[in-house]
Amino acid sequence: MSEPSSSWGSARAPSHARRLHGAIVLLLLVALLLMGLGSNMHARMLSMGEQIWPGYYSLDPGAEAPSCETDVDIDKRVQEELSAKEDDPFGLGGGGPSEEQLRRSIKGNVERCEEQHEQYEAMQERITPVLVAYKTVERGMSAWLTDNRSLSTYLFIMLLGFGAATAAFANHHISIRPPISRVDWVLAEAGQLVVNLLMVYSLYNYFGDLVDTPDTGSLQMLQKAWMTMFSVLAAINLVRLFSMPADLPRGKLAISSPLAIPLYCWMGVMGYLYFSSGGEWDTAGLGVYLNQLTKHASLFVNIGLYVFVGMMLKQTNIPDRLLAIVQPWQLPPATLASLVIFATAFPTAFTGASGIFILAVGGTVYDELRRAGAGRQLSLATTAMSGSLGVVLNPCLLIVVVAALNKEVTTSELFGWGFWVFILSATIFTLMVTRSEKEWRPRVENPRLAMKQSLRALKPLIPDVILIAVMVFLFWFLLGMKFNEFTAPMMLPIIMIALVALDYDGGGSRIAGTTRRIALGAGESAVHVGALLTLIGLSMTVGGVLERSHVIAGLFPAEAESVLLVVLALMVMLTIIGMFMDPFAAVVLVSATIAQPAIGLGVDALHFWVMTIVAFELGYLTPPVALNHLLTRQVVGVKEALVPEPEAPNLYRRFQRLILPLMVMGTTLLLVGLVPLLFYG
Repeated sequence: MSEPSSSWGSARAPSHARRLHGAIVLLLLVALLLMGLGSNMHARMLSMGEQIWPGYYSLDPGAEAPSCETDVDIDKRVQEELSAKEDDPFGLGGGGPSEEQLRRSIKGNVERCEEQHEQYEAMQERITPVLVAYKTVERGMSAWLTDNRSLSTYLFIMLLGFGAATAAFANHHISIRPPISRVDWVLAEAGQLVVNLLMVYSLYNYFGDLVDTPDTGSLQMLQKAWMTMFSVLAAINLVRLFSMPADLPRGKLAISSPLAIPLYCWMGVMGYLYFSSGGEWDTAGLGVYLNQLTKHASLFVNIGLYVFVGMMLKQTNIPDRLLAIVQPWQLPPATLASLVIFATAFPTAFTGASGIFILAVGGTVYDELRRAGAGRQLSLATTAMSGSLGVVLNPCLLIVVVAALNKEVTTSELFGWGFWVFILSATIFTLMVTRSEKEWRPRVENPRLAMKQSLRALKPLIPDVILIAVMVFLFWFLLGMKFNEFTAPMMLPIIMIALVALDYDGGGSRIAGTTRRIALGAGESAVHVGALLTLIGLSMTVGGVLERSHVIAGLFPAEAESVLLVVLALMVMLTIIGMFMDPFAAVVLVSATIAQPAIGLGVDALHFWVMTIVAFELGYLTPPVALNHLLTRQVVGVKEALVPEPEAPNLYRRFQRLILPLMVMGTTLLLVGLVPLLFYG
C-alpha cells in the first residue's frame, strides 16, 4: 500500500474525514455483524421458546377457533346425504357410498372436529401475555430476516465504497510504490479517475443489458448502487487531482513513475481493453465480473470483519506482552526469527489472511527482531513471512472460501493437511535461517532466572485468556454458537472489542479510552478494507479475462500422459496467479477455471487445493508485486524497508528479504506438489 514518505504524507488525509469514514465503516461492520448473528439469534429464540413452552412451534396467539361443527345429528346428516343422492336427476354420483359408510365418514369428521376444538382450547389456556410478547419478537425477527435478505449486499457495497473513499483520501490504495513527486501524484489520481469512470461506463452498459432481460429487477438495483459508488470515487479523484499538497516535490516523469498507480487501476484497464475488443459482454464485461463480489458477498464481508479484528489487535498490548515472554532468554536473531514464524502462524489464522496479520502486528514483530540484533534484511523477510504460514491453519477464512466453492474438499481435510504443511514450511525456514546466521543458541547466562521472568510475564495475559474463555462460553450459552471456522468472523470482532476494553490502562475514563481506541482501529480498518476489497473486485475482472480468453483452459489437454507434468505446470501457473491477484479473488478464479480440469487429469482434489494455497503464498512473496512485501513496507515505512545495505558481503545478504522467503516457500511448494505423487495409485 502507498504510505507517507515525506512531510506531506500526514496532510493528505484530513483527520476529520478519516474519522468520519472510520465511524461509518464501524457502523456498517456492526450492522453486517448483527445480520450475520441474526439467524443464530432467531434459532436460539426458537430453541428457548421450546424449552420454556413445550410445543412452542404449534402455539399461535393469532389462531382462530375451528369453524367446523361438533353438535351434529349424525342420523339426520346421513339421511340428508342419501336424499341428495336420490334427487340426482342425471345419476352422476354413480353407486356412491352405502348408508353405513356415510355414517362412519360423518362420525369421523365430527371426532376430528372435536379434537381440533380440544387442541384449540388447550392452546388458548397456555397462551399468556409473556408468550404473546415473546412470539411477537421472534416472529418479527424472522420476518425481518426474510424480508431483508438483500440488505446485507447493499451494506457490503456501502462498506466497500466508504472504505475505498477513505483509502483514496489517505492515498493508501495498494501500489508498487507511493507517489513521491507531483508527477507521481497526477499519474496515481488520473489513473484512479480513469478506471473509476470506466467502471461506471461498464456498469451502465451492463445495466442496459439487464433492462431488456426479464426478472432482473434486483440485479438492476445493484448496478445502480455500484454506479453510484464508482461515481463518488471518481469525483474524489477529480478533486484530489487538482489539490495536491503544496510541499510535494515537483519531480520529473521517470520510468518508475507509473508504479505509483494503484494495482487495481492496471487490472481495470487490462479488463476493459480485453472486453471492449469484442466478446460476449463487450464493454459490460467489467461490470459482469465485478458482480461476483456481491454474488459471494457473505464471504467477502468476512474479510472486512477480519480486518477489523486485526486492527483491534493492533490497539491492544497483547503482541508486546507475548514478546515479553521470550525476551528474558535473549534469543539470537536466528532463533527469534524462527520462533516468530512458528508463533505468529496461529494468530494469522484468526485474522483471516497473511496480509491482514502483517498490517496488524507486523510493526511490532519487526521492531522486536531489530531490538534482538537481527539485520534489516532478515527482519523484513521474517515480517513478510510472519503471516504466510498460518493461512493453512484453522480457522483461516481463505480455507473456508475454498471449501465453500469446491465440494470435493472439506475444511476439516484442508486444515488437517494444512497443519503438517505449516510444520514443514516453518521447519524449512528454521533450518535455512540457523544455517545462514550460524548463532542460534540462547545467550542467557541464568536459565533459572530467565524462566522465572518468563513465567512472570505470563501473568498479564491471564485476564485476557479468562475473558476470551468467558466470551466463547457466552456465545455458546446465549446463541448456541461453537467457535469454529464458520462462526469465527462473527465472534472474533466482539471478543476483540472486549479485549480492547480490558486492555485499557491509560489515564481518564476507561469508556472514553476504549472508545478512542476502537475509533482509531475503525479508522485504520476503513483504509485497509477499502484497499483490499477494491483490489479483490478488480482482481475478479482479471479472472474474467483469463476465463473468457480460454488461456488457462488451453493449457490443459483432454488427456495427460503424466500427472507429474500436470502438477509441475500447475505449480508454475498458480504461483504466477498469486503474484498478481488477491488470494480471495484468485481462489474464485481457480475454482471456476483450473480446479475441475486438473482434477479430471488425475490430480487429487485435496492435493490440488493444498498445493494451490502454498503456491499463492509463494506468489505473494514473489516480485514484481509481492503483496506481502508491500504490506510489510506499509507498517515499517518506505525508508526503513528500502534502505540500501552496501556492506552486505554477498548477493544473498543484500537481498535476503526477497531471497529467503522465495527459498522457503519454493522448497515447500516443491515438496507439497511432488511428494504426494509417490502415493498416487
